[in-house]
Amino acid sequence: MSRNRNTKYLDNKRIVYRRGPITDKPTVQATYWDHYQDGTYECYTLFASKAKITTYKSLKWHLLVIWYLNPQLDQEEFMKIAEVIANKEQGFTTFTIHPELLRKMVYDISMLDLDEPPKNKLRKVVFKMISPLTTEDKLRIVGELVGRSKRIHPDDIYQCMLDINSMSKKITITNLAKLLHCSTRTIHRNMGDELKREKELLNKQL
Repeated sequence: MSRNRNTKYLDNKRIVYRRGPITDKPTVQATYWDHYQDGTYECYTLFASKAKITTYKSLKWHLLVIWYLNPQLDQEEFMKIAEVIANKEQGFTTFTIHPELLRKMVYDISMLDLDEPPKNKLRKVVFKMISPLTTEDKLRIVGELVGRSKRIHPDDIYQCMLDINSMSKKITITNLAKLLHCSTRTIHRNMGDELKREKELLNKQL
């Protein structure tokens, strides 16, 4: 049985793991969401979906974002956070990482120059942290706004994949096309090998 993610330690330590755009300005502002016509890379929403960390690369990216969003952390505190997130029993990952490898990962991250933000997914619709919208509502809004632009980005597909997974539903090309108001051919054209692998991993987590 899949364990629920335990964010209690992060919350008690007031660790920031979600942050909206800072300098990018939305094209349209609504009560519960903002729309960025050209997208924004400034939105970080770790652990917002049910999807777990499935690779070392993904684990390193999550830790890098936490290091970036929490400049007050020293290396010792960062290591404690990394140990919590990397502990399979806490529900963040699907695998166990060797302690020495984790220590090396933490050290490498702490030595990075964080003047440049960590590489991030493009987001065109950013929902407010507190809203009454259901996942179905969010999918409908994203589909309408993104589909209206007639330009489907791979990150649009990825976000829909996460939302479908959050509803414990299987991800298919057909339902992605329906949600994004485009053809299945458009989904296939914008869905590279990495997204295809992620689709299979998410479906296996159900």
